[in-house]
Amino acid sequence: MVFIADYGAGNLRSVLKAFDYLGVKAVVSSDPAKLAGYKKVVLPGVGAFGTAIKSLNASGFTEAVAEHVDKGGQLLGICLGMQLLLTDSEEMGDNNGMNLIPGKVLRFRSDTDKIPQIGWNSVDQQKESVLFRGIADHSFFYFVHSYYCEPVSSESVAATTWFAGKNFCSAIEKNGIFAVQFHPEKSSDAGLQVLKNFAEC
Repeated sequence: MVFIADYGAGNLRSVLKAFDYLGVKAVVSSDPAKLAGYKKVVLPGVGAFGTAIKSLNASGFTEAVAEHVDKGGQLLGICLGMQLLLTDSEEMGDNNGMNLIPGKVLRFRSDTDKIPQIGWNSVDQQKESVLFRGIADHSFFYFVHSYYCEPVSSESVAATTWFAGKNFCSAIEKNGIFAVQFHPEKSSDAGLQVLKNFAEC
């Protein structure tokens, strides 16, 4: 069973629908107290970092998710949900994140590429990763974002993607924490395989 956290800033129904399609039992809940009964938690997210982290803190999910990880549970952050896992973000001023993955969230800056990045882009695997089992390297996934994650340690970087003149971190895997900057629920067969891999690992 997969727990999908509803903290008011997530693309919940499409994620739930993707798990349903895969035959994976999943539940959407806004009650952090119920999270303790699940091994796998998904933290989706769309919108702005500052608003989302305030909602996450107010809902009680910040503490619940951190405790879940501390106890050996598995976590998948999607898009903004990935960014919230880092130490801080420069979006909407300086905002502290969950600090589950040390690092910063920075804005793309480019004179040539249109920001935000919207559309399909190649994901280049940087290490053997549970998330990308059965998925060819350089496969394409669907992105929508203006900010990117820059972890302190490259050890947590599972994949990178080229955009706006840089290879940014597009997937994270470390100690039961998984995260992707792209939207797997909108990324056709490869994206569904990422969700399946998470559910089955």
